[in-house]
Amino acid sequence: QVQLVESGGGLVQAGDSLRLSCAASGRAFSNYTMGWFRQAPGKEHEFVAGISSDGGTTRYSDSVKGRFSVSRDNAKNTVSLQMNSLKPDDTADYVCAAGTFYSVHFYPKPGMYPFWGQGTQVTVSS
Repeated sequence: QVQLVESGGGLVQAGDSLRLSCAASGRAFSNYTMGWFRQAPGKEHEFVAGISSDGGTTRYSDSVKGRFSVSRDNAKNTVSLQMNSLKPDDTADYVCAAGTFYSVHFYPKPGMYPFWGQGTQVTVSS
C-alpha cells in the first residue's frame, strides 16, 4: 500500500507556471505507475498525465500536451507535474494516483489506480 500527499497548488494568472508535487510513503514506490488527474466541481476525474514506474514512459491528455510535463524521482519517492502556460480551463483539484499496472493504454483510466491522494487546488484567473 502507498499513501500519497500532493502539494504546490495555488492561485495564479493565465500564462503563469506552477509545479505540483506528490510525495509517496509506504512500500516500493518504484513499482507503481503514477497518474495525475484533475476534477472540476461537478465533473468526473479527468486524466492529465501518467508516468511509468521507471519514468521512461509518459502519456498526456490532448488538453495539456506541450504545456505540462510529468516526472518522478524514485530515490525521493516523489512525482511532479510541471504546468506551464496555464489557462482558466486548467482550474481544478489536482490529484495523484498510484497503480501497479504497466500498459500505457490504461494510464487514463481512474479505475486502474487503487491509491489516491487528497488533492491540491489549482485556480487560474483570466
